[in-house]
Amino acid sequence: MRSGQADALRVLGLAILFCMTILVAVLSIGAGTARLSFVTVAEALFAFDGSRDHLIVTMLRLPRVLAGAMAGAALAVAGAVMQAATGNPLASPGLLGINAGGAFAVVAAMALQMTGSLGDGNGLVWYAFGGAAIAGFAVHALGSLGPRGGTSLKLVLAGAVIGTFLTSLTSAILIFDQATLDAVRLWTVGSLSGRTMGQVLAVAPYIATGLAAALLLRGQFTTLSLGSDISGALGQHPLLWRTLSVVIVVLLAGSAVALAGPVGFVGLVMPHVARLTIGADYRWIVPYSAVGGALLLVMADTVGRGLFASQDFPVGVTMALIGAPFFLWLARYRLRGA
Repeated sequence: MRSGQADALRVLGLAILFCMTILVAVLSIGAGTARLSFVTVAEALFAFDGSRDHLIVTMLRLPRVLAGAMAGAALAVAGAVMQAATGNPLASPGLLGINAGGAFAVVAAMALQMTGSLGDGNGLVWYAFGGAAIAGFAVHALGSLGPRGGTSLKLVLAGAVIGTFLTSLTSAILIFDQATLDAVRLWTVGSLSGRTMGQVLAVAPYIATGLAAALLLRGQFTTLSLGSDISGALGQHPLLWRTLSVVIVVLLAGSAVALAGPVGFVGLVMPHVARLTIGADYRWIVPYSAVGGALLLVMADTVGRGLFASQDFPVGVTMALIGAPFFLWLARYRLRGA
């Protein structure tokens, strides 16, 4: 198949995926204890009249769906960028401890009364950025020890150690601080419950900046994914682009954690699905991951609420049920030579 024809098919596939995301988002807004029709949802969005149903859409369900779409896109793209920068197919914000670092920093800041509450989106996001960055540095440093430097297996093990350690510290804080536990009980496992439009708008600029940067630089990620030797021979400065990649990952993962908590597996699943579907070109993997991540997290939240009949059911649990089998398959069949 010619390159032009392949690109046309990829554009068509991306358009179909985007339309599916919009459809699932509308269905998610209409789902719940009070089921709303497509017409009611459309009227609430474009002809708001202050009625009960319209208030449910605009005050409760729309912010939840927007938060899920934004967090899903951010985590999926962060995972794709990490996989390109590290050459590690298991790299993702969850598996390498980035999410755990952001969550620990947020919980610690709340326990020390350094920020107000989960409603303080702008305040929380800076702590999430800091925690994510420190965790990422610690994982990279630990995984790079030894004469062979960093390998896929060592980075995954380092991520498991750091992530488990930070999760334990977070749990310890919550055990001794009942007030903070009550405030973040669902959020710590990844939840979209109770998100407000104020929180969404507070975090949106950071996610938009990270996504825009990833899309603009996506061609460089393809070169970076070839390894230091090849990318250097092609004229790229690997250290510079890895540093930029880390900045983008921290921006995206920190924002997602501040908004939805440490949701796992999105950054692992979607980049691989995109790669299996459209190939190893990050010019396409990044946009497919963004749209697919939004679709995946909104769908997971909707399915979780539907199966367990609860508006408060954590989307992080649903993603674990989806992502854990995928991770086992990936480790078994894709990493035999690691």
